[in-house]
Amino acid sequence: MTAPPPPDALTLVLDVGKTHARLLLIDAAGQVQAQAQRDSASLPGALDYPALDVAGLRRWWLQTVATWPAAQRQRVSRLVATTHGAAFCGLAADAHWDDAEGGLALPVMDYEWDGPARDRDPADPPLDPFALTGSPELPLGLNAGRQLRWLQRHRPQAWDQAAQWLPYPQYWAWWWSGVAASERSSLGCHTHLWSPVQDGPSPWAQRLGLSPRLAPLRGAAEALGPLRPDLARRAGLPEDALVLCGLHDSNACLARYRDLGDAVSLVSSGTWTVVMSPGGEPGHLQARRDQLVNVAVDGRPVPTARFMGGREFAEVCAGADPALAGTGGSLARLEAALAQEWWALPAFAQAGGPFATCQPPVHGRCLQGWEPARPVGPVDWAAQPPERRVAVASLYLGQMTAWLLQSLGGQGPVVVEGPMTRNAQAMAVLATLLGHRTVHASADPLEGTARGAWRLAQPASAPATGRRRPRPEASAAHLSPVAPLTGFAAERLRSLHILWLSRVASLL
Repeated sequence: MTAPPPPDALTLVLDVGKTHARLLLIDAAGQVQAQAQRDSASLPGALDYPALDVAGLRRWWLQTVATWPAAQRQRVSRLVATTHGAAFCGLAADAHWDDAEGGLALPVMDYEWDGPARDRDPADPPLDPFALTGSPELPLGLNAGRQLRWLQRHRPQAWDQAAQWLPYPQYWAWWWSGVAASERSSLGCHTHLWSPVQDGPSPWAQRLGLSPRLAPLRGAAEALGPLRPDLARRAGLPEDALVLCGLHDSNACLARYRDLGDAVSLVSSGTWTVVMSPGGEPGHLQARRDQLVNVAVDGRPVPTARFMGGREFAEVCAGADPALAGTGGSLARLEAALAQEWWALPAFAQAGGPFATCQPPVHGRCLQGWEPARPVGPVDWAAQPPERRVAVASLYLGQMTAWLLQSLGGQGPVVVEGPMTRNAQAMAVLATLLGHRTVHASADPLEGTARGAWRLAQPASAPATGRRRPRPEASAAHLSPVAPLTGFAAERLRSLHILWLSRVASLL
């Protein structure tokens, strides 16, 4: 077991989302001492598929760390990465952190490319049952195992150059430390590569020869080793700073709240709205609705549902400023939209979510009037006042989130993390539709993914599993209850939602 960090130590957190990447220095009290952000990007890859801009992130990391005061850099005692899922990295046999490719044998595929989903070899072994892996068939490249199989079949020379495969968070841990590892929450993120039931590689991955290439399994909070000496010197960081294994971003957010017990459901918002109910029953999940099993850092299966909430919200806003959902008078504008019978039906993004596999495809519609409902075309919708567009987008976001939470069967409190907490309209819709379930918004200025990753680096985390000693007061310190709508507005919303649910059921 490693020694605890000194009281003035800092933790360096790299938080890579699909839209943005953030780099933070956080002290032992949880206060952010320095931070930076850049867009996450996808670039044309050398092997004819879109690839993540990993080289750009590496350069940005080095440049950003170099701008921090030397005295601050010398206090860094832990480094930990959390990233989005469905991204795997192949390390070359002679990998070196400072070569042109950053040790990568081939570019890291962007999961929004549809090549893996279009490629189905009838000779391939059948996928394992959903009950074994908790991984549904998803569009695009959202099943990381499908990405690896595509590379294995269509880029065999590049595939042979990859000596080991590791999830994206663990790539950064390798780049920092030189130790290659895999970790449960990333392996178990709808990859087809992992079986939560067996706590090991899936039979499908074994039959195709994928599992032997996976880096050794380590715990999310486990220290892989110290920072590479040459990288430490170049970045001006202590050579004895320890690199933790790291974890998948939604599971980092969940790890922050596990102290509150399994009755609490979590909504992690961003590009994706991910709903997790640790106390739910995995056997009730429906794979065709993009319901799946996430794997917590301690290996426990977590019933999960999701949709691209952030992207769909932006689509319905149609260029209107999303901040209108959180400014003064926003609830009055939501109530006006309800009174005038404005609403929206799914789906406004095709990359995942309950409607992604529907045939024919389900396309989102904005409507005015309930019975009958008049569809409003894209041109006419864009001409509506921005306040109306944002209110309807918020209404849709709240309804979708409430529907997914109810589908997982949880009955306890709900905690919402991320950008959705700043949307007063969507939060009021959610609190109203969930009825007896209390809804809490995280008021922590640091979002749950980075906070969860930081907590793994604190002394209360066990190195092997990431389990923490119960400290519910620490988890709940930044939670604020959300008030539901009342009176006529609440009645209108509940009536609309009954209609909305019937229309949604007809789309599935």
